[in-house]
Amino acid sequence: MAPTSPSPVTADREHGSTGPHRWGLLGLLGAAQFMLVLDVTVVNVALPDISADLPLHRGAVPWVLTAYTLAFGGLMLLGGRAADLFGARRLLLGGLAIFVTASLVSGLAVDAAMLLAGRAAQGVGAASMSPAALSVVTTTFAGKDRARALGVWAGIGGAGSALGVILGGLLTSGPGWRWVFFINVPAGLIVLVLLPMAIPAGRRHGSGTAPADVAGALSVTLATGAAMYGLINAGGHGWLVVSTLAPLAAAVLLCGVFVVVERVAAAPLIPLRVLTRRPVVAGTLLMSVATGLMVSAFFLGSFYLQRLHGHSAAGTGLAFLPIALGTVIGAHAGSRAVTRFDGRVLATGSLTVTAAGYGLAAGAGGPAWLVAGLSVAAIGVGAALVTAVTAALTAVAPGEAGTRSGIVNTSHELGGTLGVAVLSTVAAGGVAGEVSATGVTLAFAVGAVAALVAAALSVFVMPPGVAPASATPHAH
Repeated sequence: MAPTSPSPVTADREHGSTGPHRWGLLGLLGAAQFMLVLDVTVVNVALPDISADLPLHRGAVPWVLTAYTLAFGGLMLLGGRAADLFGARRLLLGGLAIFVTASLVSGLAVDAAMLLAGRAAQGVGAASMSPAALSVVTTTFAGKDRARALGVWAGIGGAGSALGVILGGLLTSGPGWRWVFFINVPAGLIVLVLLPMAIPAGRRHGSGTAPADVAGALSVTLATGAAMYGLINAGGHGWLVVSTLAPLAAAVLLCGVFVVVERVAAAPLIPLRVLTRRPVVAGTLLMSVATGLMVSAFFLGSFYLQRLHGHSAAGTGLAFLPIALGTVIGAHAGSRAVTRFDGRVLATGSLTVTAAGYGLAAGAGGPAWLVAGLSVAAIGVGAALVTAVTAALTAVAPGEAGTRSGIVNTSHELGGTLGVAVLSTVAAGGVAGEVSATGVTLAFAVGAVAALVAAALSVFVMPPGVAPASATPHAH
């Protein structure tokens, strides 16, 4: 297997050095990623206070969430490829600086325009930072250590989503909603100071002489953004309205344009061969399903506890702690299992556990049983997330690490948005219905069936074999 050009990290890191500094680096990258994941859910609890304080008109309130999600999900493919071309270190530090600055702007907002601009800028920074950070993790660790590191990474996603609800409630009821954003500033600055020492400057993968694929970058960014917008709109306004169908149709059209552009481009933004490789296809599909079920569990569980059983935001957040713990346990178990068992077995097993948990939640006789069911489902989701990331990134050349990381992260955002859109529609009994206890039960039952179907498909989609213990970042 021929070596490829150096990664954005130093040579000893590229070959999976054994020094303890790698785990310190993972801690810093994990802290950065935790902020990004947290910002998806932490704002939910603060929205009523934000709306009353600024004030925001009714149409602007959803955009406090959507502006961040759209920019984050829509630009990640571009951010991942940029990490390969210009260096993951550069994109990581630049994205973190943008995110910290945008968090300060959001916290200082005096009107809707300033807040929405800050949230969109947070998404831009996150889209640059997240795939670059995962690329560094992938090129820093090798073999079993890489599987463990990816397990930590996967656990951050689930735990961050749950803890965001808790932290949002504590900050909003304590120092105020502005601290939902301000808290990112000191934490981000500490990471920003320490990261350059942990990741010395290295060579980038791209030669810098190839013509820029502007058409490819524009088409893939618009396609992803249109898909995200259409799915977000479907969750709130239904599937058969123009505001949903038009962006989804545009997304399909723009994907076609992107494929045509990449076939003829002298230096394609994302080589199509990367998108069609079996490990990438398997990893992105598994990531989409697992994330869709995870985010939907938080969405439906929060609605069930708060709206139907009168729990406070803080009480709901505390109820999510076992679910967050379940995700971490599943991710830890998955990171150990991926080097010992066939990927098809792990994907099928983890999704089956998820289906069992969703089934238990569907038959819940009250909040305690619901939390118990979702905690079981979280164990399966945690293991599935590790399996997905490992499948897509274990045998990857450093020159493709950022691109594949961007693909995996984009499927994470799209999968979560799609899951909420579909299951919230089921819970509402259709487009114009109201969410009810019966609807939530049906939604969990549909989620259980979806998990079982995905488990069956995993046998055919996942590549055979295990993550090799001796794999290096240079393997193809």
